[in-house]
Order: sequence, then C-alpha cells, then structure tokens
Amino acid sequence: MTIAKAAVSTIRNPVLPGFHPDPSILRVGADYYIATSTFEWYPGVRVHHSTDLVDWRPLGGVLTERRLLDLTGTADSCGVWAPNLTYANGLFHLLYTDVATFAGGYWDPQNYLVTAPSMAGPWSDPVVLHGRGFDASLFHDEDGTTWMLSMRADWRPGNNRFAGISIQRYDHRLRRLVGPEQVIFDGTDAGLTEAPNIYRKDGWYYLVTAEGGTTLTHQVTVARSRRLLGPYTVDPAGPMLTSSGRPDLALQKAGHGSLVETPAGEWYLAHLVARPYAPSGRCVLGRETALQRVEWPEDGWPRIRDGVPAEEVPAPAEVTAAPQQLVSAIDHFDTPALGPDWSTLRRPATPDWVDLSARPSYLRIQGGQSPMARHRPSLVARRVTDTHCTFEATVEFVPRNFRQLAGITAYYNSRNWYYLHITADDDGAPVLDVLCCDSGRVTAAPGLRTPLDVRRVGLRARLDGAALTFAYETVPGEWQELGRTFDATTLSDEYAVTLVPGEPEAWGFTGAFVGLWVQDLGAEGGYADFDRAVYTTG
Repeated sequence: MTIAKAAVSTIRNPVLPGFHPDPSILRVGADYYIATSTFEWYPGVRVHHSTDLVDWRPLGGVLTERRLLDLTGTADSCGVWAPNLTYANGLFHLLYTDVATFAGGYWDPQNYLVTAPSMAGPWSDPVVLHGRGFDASLFHDEDGTTWMLSMRADWRPGNNRFAGISIQRYDHRLRRLVGPEQVIFDGTDAGLTEAPNIYRKDGWYYLVTAEGGTTLTHQVTVARSRRLLGPYTVDPAGPMLTSSGRPDLALQKAGHGSLVETPAGEWYLAHLVARPYAPSGRCVLGRETALQRVEWPEDGWPRIRDGVPAEEVPAPAEVTAAPQQLVSAIDHFDTPALGPDWSTLRRPATPDWVDLSARPSYLRIQGGQSPMARHRPSLVARRVTDTHCTFEATVEFVPRNFRQLAGITAYYNSRNWYYLHITADDDGAPVLDVLCCDSGRVTAAPGLRTPLDVRRVGLRARLDGAALTFAYETVPGEWQELGRTFDATTLSDEYAVTLVPGEPEAWGFTGAFVGLWVQDLGAEGGYADFDRAVYTTG
C-alpha cells in the first residue's frame, strides 16, 4: 500500500518583511526565536517566534522601559544595533549594543547583557560590558565557558575602522568579562568585517561574519578552526551568501547571518536582505529578514545553493503548514496596552503620553515635541511591510492653535517624512494640510490646505510602490483624495545617506513606517484621540 505524504511546506522570503535587520536566530526545544535591530525605536530588540520556521508571530520588543534602554536624544539610525540572542544555564541571554554616534569615525558602542528565564521575562538589570565595538555575540562552549565576540572598532584617522573580530571570556558568576581580549580574525579583502557568531560542529569552530558593508556588496563569510582562539581559515569557495553583482535577484544586500539547527539535524541561515523598487535602487521597506537552507557537504563547509538568496526555500521535514499572509490588521484600541506591531519613537509607551484608559476603545496620544526633536516625540507607528498598502486612522482632535497638530505620517527618520495633519489656522479654525520633510528641510505641500468643519476625521495614506497619496473623510465612506502624488522612495536607507568627504554625516539603517503623530509645541496640554487604525496590504 502506498501512503501519500503531504507536500513539504515552503519558506517564503522575506519571512519578516519590512524593517527587521540583523537577525539573530535561536532554537530552544521546539521553539524558534529571531531577534532583530530596532535602532531609535521602542520597544528595543524586536522578537518573533515560530515552531516551524514558516510562520512567525511577533512577540513585540524585549527592552520596554528606560531601566533596560534609554533612547532619549538618540540620533537617527543610532540606538540598538545587532542584538544577539542565546540560551544557556536555563536563561535566555540578550546581548545588545547601544550606539551613540557614527560621526567622525566614532561609534561609542556600549554593550549590555540582560537575562531572563523565559522570553516573557522578567529581564534582569543590564550588565555593562565593553564598548570596544558593536555587533557583539555570546558563544557558549561545550566545556561550560562563555565568550563574548564583537567587531573591533578603531577610531584613529587612516586606520581600518573595522579592525578585526575580538573575543574575551565572560564569567557568569561575576557577571563581567575576564582575561585578555584577543583578536581572532582580521577579515578578508571584502573588508568591513562585523557581526561575528561562532558555532561548534564535528570538532570545528565555525566563525560566521558579515562583510562588505550592509549595502549591495554585503556578504556572509565563514572561517573555521580546530581551536576557539584560532587561527581561522576562510572558506576557499568564497562567501557563503551574497547578492553582490546580481542585480537580477529580487533579494539584495544579502548578509549578516546566523545559523540554527532543527531537532532533526537540518540547518538554516537567518540573514538580512532588501528589496529595491528598481534594480540597484532604493529600498523603502528597509532591511528585512530571510531564511536559507544550509547543506554540509563532505568538505565540512556550510553551503547555500548557488550562494545567493532564494525567495522560496524548502521548509524543515514534516512541516506542512502554509505561511499566513497578512491582508488586514485592524486595531480598535480595546486592549490595555499597545499590540506587538506598534512601536514608539525614542521613548517607551508610558501612560503619561500613550493612554488607552482615559477613553474606552480610543488611543489618546498626548502631544509631544516637534518632528525634528529627539527627546519627547509622540509618534506611535508600525512598519511598512508591503510595496502596496494602505494605512487608515480615525481621529478626534480640537487644536487650540497652530502649535497643536495631529494626524498620520509616512515616516523614515527625523529628516525624511510626510505628515497629513489637522491643525488650527490663525483664526482658530481647524484645517487639514500636508507637511513634507526632505533631507531636513520642511515645507508645506502647496494647494492642499483644506478647512474642516468637524472634529472627527478619517485619514488615509496609500503606498503604491514609489507613489504615496493621501485622502481624508468627514463623512464615513466618502473619501476625498488630496490630488497630489509624493515620492515614497525618500523614505529609504539609500535616500537618508548623506556623505561628507570621507565620513558619513547621516546614515540610514531602518525602514519606512506609517503611524499616528501628535505635536503640542507650546506644551499646552494638547492631545488627540484615535478611534481605530487599519493597515491593509495590496
């Protein structure tokens, strides 16, 4: 008798669409977790969970309070870089870097470690570790020792800023680094060596690093040694994974990888990718997370088919679940806390400005500082995960004067955004308008200012690839288009980059958001009530 087997499911990349860079993947028992960078956004270190590598459910962020992370004043694309998630001695270990700057060749990368008995916490107070470099990770060896790795930053003009991979032992009992720091890998000619992870298999220590910079020349490099402290030999076949030189691939910028083994002994690589809107073009969705299947041929080097990122990958054996496709996400604000899809900018969602109890089934946002401020912004936003999507919100707002504004935004960073908002004219009458910020220059879109005669207004932003449009409704279901198309590609890593001779003046490491924004520039107690928010794909 022949027994028909269910078709093996397929992993469709990216598994974490939208701004989800620098993935650190971990399996504990039957549970998989991916932690990703969050930069200037709260909660810090976003985590997703899966039991099959196909479907991924957001758990939200780990660093939810200033005790764990203080982003006050954090510059664009600074903050939390490249977290590392591991498990040892019955505890989850989360290692993360809080980067203060990248101006003038400095990073000021302070590394912290927190631990918890489960992903739900409670998380310990942070242990302060070294600040010698970023992209730090922990390796728990079979002999019970734990080691901290990171790239080694060299600020000195004329030197290699990415001065190799360093390692130092971490003492769990003392909760500090002990013994000497040692450089175990100088990198390859690709340069910009960072994001080290070590894995032990079949008597070898495998060192997985990112090289080439987190742009179109990104790659995953593998080296190995019989000894933890080296010397390490680079895979003679070249990069394990890259999309460099292949503009025909849908998934670009492939690099920054971490490995995971399934219970059945299958291996996968989690890594970042990006999807340009045109070949070698701008990536509005930011850097995303993908998975690739890894094989181990007889020579003992981990291999990915053709060494390039695939959009579809075989799932682990016995997995037959189909990935869930997001069609619509509706939030009526009926819960006591924001859901895991929401993020807040530079400050945690505390009740003093994010209030879900003052008015049942409404989100009340107390107005914050200006769109350019880096201390007390009042922005609640979610990642843009699709090239074609719509974001709608219903707001009730009575501005007292021109210093009070509320509405929805399509946002990249403090220098690049669009803002459909309600404010007051000089005579106190409410008006609808659109502000645009392009590389730090704020202008009002000409000819769109519209008087309003109601306090409850529906607002809509629509992204169709590179085209961004806005609409509003004062009568439910009767949408009025504003009649102008804006360039959505200004909300991208590539557009955010500003270079001065030899140094980055501004950088872009995040991705586009849509969200709810309120300003009270005069600190006069202004707030807005949002009745619902809807994100729809397609």
